[in-house]
Amino acid sequence: MIRDTSAQDKVISAPTHQRNKRLVIWGGAGVVAIIAVAILLSNWRGSSQSVSGSRLRIATVTHGTLVRDASVNGKVVAAISPTLYSTAVGTVTLKVSAGDTVKKGAILAEVESPDITDQFKREQSNYEQLEAEVARQQILAKKQKLLARRDADQAEIERGAAELTLQRIDKAGGLGVIPKNDYMKAQDALRSAEIRSKHAAAAAELEIDDVALELKTKQSQLQRQRLALEYAKRRVDELKVRAPVDGFIGSLSVANRSVVPANTALMTLVDLSVLEVELEIPETYVADLGLGMAVEIVIGDTKAVGKLSALSPEVVKNQVLARVRFNTQPAGLRQSQRVSARLLIEEKPNVMMVARGPFVENEGGRYAYVVENGVAERRPIRLGGTSVSAVEILEGLKDGDKVVIAGSDSFEGAARVSINN
Repeated sequence: MIRDTSAQDKVISAPTHQRNKRLVIWGGAGVVAIIAVAILLSNWRGSSQSVSGSRLRIATVTHGTLVRDASVNGKVVAAISPTLYSTAVGTVTLKVSAGDTVKKGAILAEVESPDITDQFKREQSNYEQLEAEVARQQILAKKQKLLARRDADQAEIERGAAELTLQRIDKAGGLGVIPKNDYMKAQDALRSAEIRSKHAAAAAELEIDDVALELKTKQSQLQRQRLALEYAKRRVDELKVRAPVDGFIGSLSVANRSVVPANTALMTLVDLSVLEVELEIPETYVADLGLGMAVEIVIGDTKAVGKLSALSPEVVKNQVLARVRFNTQPAGLRQSQRVSARLLIEEKPNVMMVARGPFVENEGGRYAYVVENGVAERRPIRLGGTSVSAVEILEGLKDGDKVVIAGSDSFEGAARVSINN
């Protein structure tokens, strides 16, 4: 038999104070665990449902600068694309085809309008007739002026002769030599000649004024007819449709040799030397828009900057069309090329904000779910300005709060929802 070491072993009892310390530690840990479990159980009991955290997106409320912006889509369009119209009823003869390149002033189409052509001929005939009448009136005015001046000069000659006769009588001795009757006749003849001369001079002046007025009237009629002739000629010239700018024919609206009424669209001319961007903006942003607003335009891998140059007053399908003019036009743009743009509406520094997500639209931005101790609690909030990536918080949250910004649509409006990790 081999003897073991059991006879050598001796049981030593632990000191009493160490056993008490271990009991206190284990007891405290048990109490903390019980409290934690109680809190967890309380939270779980207060929640009506449970959702996996992997289905949610949570963001933290912070302070910073909020740039209010809007992301919209658009396309590249020609800044100048006039539509050419027929100015009168007639038969259209097209001189170009769709896609043809044209220069400014080139004839693109002609409208055959007999009414306008005949009116031009009538106005031209009337003008030539009045022009001849004015020339005739000028000759007549000169003739009447000569006759009036001749009568006045003749009366002046007679007055001078009468005056000389009376002077000779006075030199001859007057009444002592010449009979009284002859002397008085000479005096009467002088007075009569003076009166005739005075009246003849006045009549000549009136005749001159009369013929001048008549000539002025004829000249006014000629001027009025000249304006009518120029208008008729302009209408004839407008029958030839000319290119207002350099470009190419975008589309034809009528067929060749077709009869069209007045003000009918004939074709569209496109000038690709200057391009702009036409944006489709939701009407919710219209109140915040203004001409001159900065716009960032993304064209493939290229970014460009422009300004809002025009805004349509009409709302079509809840959208408003706007035009953006490039500060510096990028190279390689094509008409109708699709682009995306970012409207820089406003910059608000030092505001409380959180990342934007579907929670803004889920309940009209009036409620949000705040995560605390594994439970998402529904709280009322009030939002301010929004941007593409963030939203301003006015009331209901504080810095550091964790908000469910995506996935809360599955909570079905519950007041408290447990989140499983």
